[in-house]
Amino acid sequence: MKNEDLAEQPKLGLKNRHIQLIAIAGTIGTGLFLGAGKTIEMIGPSIIFSYIIVGIAMFIFLRTIGELLYQDPTQHSFLNFTTKYVGSRAGYFVQWTYWLVLVFVCVSELTAIGTYIQFWLPSVPLWLIEIVALALLFGLNTLNARFFGETEFWFAIIKVAAILGMIGTAVFLLFGHFSYSSLIQGQTYQGSVSISNITNGFSLFPKGIMNWVSALQMVMFAFTSMEFIGMTAAETENPQKTIPKAINQIPIRILIFYVGALLSIMTIFDWQHIPADKSPFVMVFQLIGIKWAAALINFVVLTSAGSALNSSLFSATRNMYALSKQHDRGKLTAFTKLSTHGIPLNALFLVGGLSLFAPVLTLIPQIQNAFDFAASCTTNLFLIVYFIHLYTFFNYRKSEDFIPDGFITPQAKITVPFVLLIFTVVFISLFLHTDTLFPALGAIIWTICFGSYSKFRHNA
Repeated sequence: MKNEDLAEQPKLGLKNRHIQLIAIAGTIGTGLFLGAGKTIEMIGPSIIFSYIIVGIAMFIFLRTIGELLYQDPTQHSFLNFTTKYVGSRAGYFVQWTYWLVLVFVCVSELTAIGTYIQFWLPSVPLWLIEIVALALLFGLNTLNARFFGETEFWFAIIKVAAILGMIGTAVFLLFGHFSYSSLIQGQTYQGSVSISNITNGFSLFPKGIMNWVSALQMVMFAFTSMEFIGMTAAETENPQKTIPKAINQIPIRILIFYVGALLSIMTIFDWQHIPADKSPFVMVFQLIGIKWAAALINFVVLTSAGSALNSSLFSATRNMYALSKQHDRGKLTAFTKLSTHGIPLNALFLVGGLSLFAPVLTLIPQIQNAFDFAASCTTNLFLIVYFIHLYTFFNYRKSEDFIPDGFITPQAKITVPFVLLIFTVVFISLFLHTDTLFPALGAIIWTICFGSYSKFRHNA
């Protein structure tokens, strides 16, 4: 690449410590902090099995990404392999679809931020909170990109500390035989911290198997964007060493940050009493009467959503820049312009403007839960991208580029079809409820319409 080309690239400025901790915290999403409340209310303790099943599927999926990036780390993104092994038209479709996914991630995370801030400001309209929050993070993204890395670094520390603190608190209360009686929003909650909160009257499908299937989409949302770990590992000095290490640590992180946290929550209180629209992390400390700790945890989950929105704005902006450089240069040249700090400002303005869809959602009376709606839009578009990637992976396995002694996906002929099955069940589950039905239909319409455009009108 020529020097003048390098000068026109967005400046990253990420150090190794940024990449390593961001990769660890990348396994912790808003779907866990906020979405766990709804899934626990729907399926109770069997949520653990849901997270393990989807977690195994995501780990295998990440191994397929790792196998491709290990073979050719110069591609940096798993999306580029679709063009290489399926074709330019499929690559065009998947790259723009992934950009749209990132925009919907911005919308869902902005909705979550508004929900958390209302913990302190219940009388302030949600839409106003979302606009102010977006303005703040938008301003942060206009600065030098090293501020992004530093901000994400500290966000990551807070998220990791919160999960470990939750687990430590549960263990301390469990061995201390702690009991509580708390009045929250006019309702009295009584109970004691015990393993029996999980085991007594345990049922795999306490509210029916269809409820269990329906809850899978929120579990899936908690894991989406995890592919970012493989892509950040590909940006390091020795990707063929860091990619296997980063991906193979995923199962341990799932057990600690997801299974460990959920077991801790359900050990502390009866799962049947958790409100579906509240963060169970905040409710835990409210139930045991530590009001300041509840505010602290709310701050933690707020920073988690802020981190996710910050990184999504960053990623969507740079994806828009890359796509504008790669496709339709004559029509999208404006989005390739960089500021003096190396920021694609026009692309950032576009992503920020589209993120304002979040306050619009909160004002539509037909949408009962704006977060669920936005999360569903995110999940089903992610799944479409994931399906196309798995097809790309099979094509790679048939090509001459396949390295039998590389970073191989274990038992791919068995495990990859298992991933396809789980992803298909999750996608079907999106059609089972009103809040998720229309986003699922929208994803199908997008695939048919934009897929047709990509096939018949895009100049390969």
